[in-house]
Amino acid sequence: MCLMSTARKEPSPGPLLLCYITDRRQFPGDEREQQLRLLEKISECAAARVDFIQLREKDLNTKALEDLARKAADAVLRGSPTRLLINSRTDVALACGAHGVHLPARDLSASEARAIWDRAGLGPAVIGVSTHSPEEVARAEAHGADFALFGPVFEKDRQGNPSGLEELRRACQRRYGSEPPMPVLALGGVTLENAQLSLDAGAAGIAGIRLFQENDVERVVSGLRALRV
Repeated sequence: MCLMSTARKEPSPGPLLLCYITDRRQFPGDEREQQLRLLEKISECAAARVDFIQLREKDLNTKALEDLARKAADAVLRGSPTRLLINSRTDVALACGAHGVHLPARDLSASEARAIWDRAGLGPAVIGVSTHSPEEVARAEAHGADFALFGPVFEKDRQGNPSGLEELRRACQRRYGSEPPMPVLALGGVTLENAQLSLDAGAAGIAGIRLFQENDVERVVSGLRALRV
């Protein structure tokens, strides 16, 4: 127990990282109303200085996704530290002026996506990777990902996951090389009430859909960041 606690404190944790994952279909109304609500939520998250916004509208075709991605890029306030990442589609991310891409676990490797981005000559990319096991976290880190989302921690599709917190702990305790470990963000049923458990397990931050979409973002961000003070 003491050894595990000591490992978590080396190195000292940095600022809490937050990631909003979009799902416009959870908003009421028709397609137009859902997109408007989504863009309002993206603006709200950028104003609250959420670190990453993952545009994850997997059902859209390329043209519709690119159109929405351009509007999302405009919704991220100029001068905001928020980084917009497009799920899976490196081509769309490059076309719309996003800051990077978020890769599903069985997609391109982070190193392959970064090579594509670098060839475009548009500056450095932010690359996140979805992971579901400590081994996938290690693989993402070995390929140079900037961060990983790990889940489900507490629940998947609103069903409990009793082993998720221990798997998160294992994923966060790994070490790769001599550099500080890649940040791992907890995903899956995380709330203001249980987020501290994820941080105690070693998570560098929190990611979610409902956590941001169904609540006042400023209140959520303030509550989460207070846990790291």
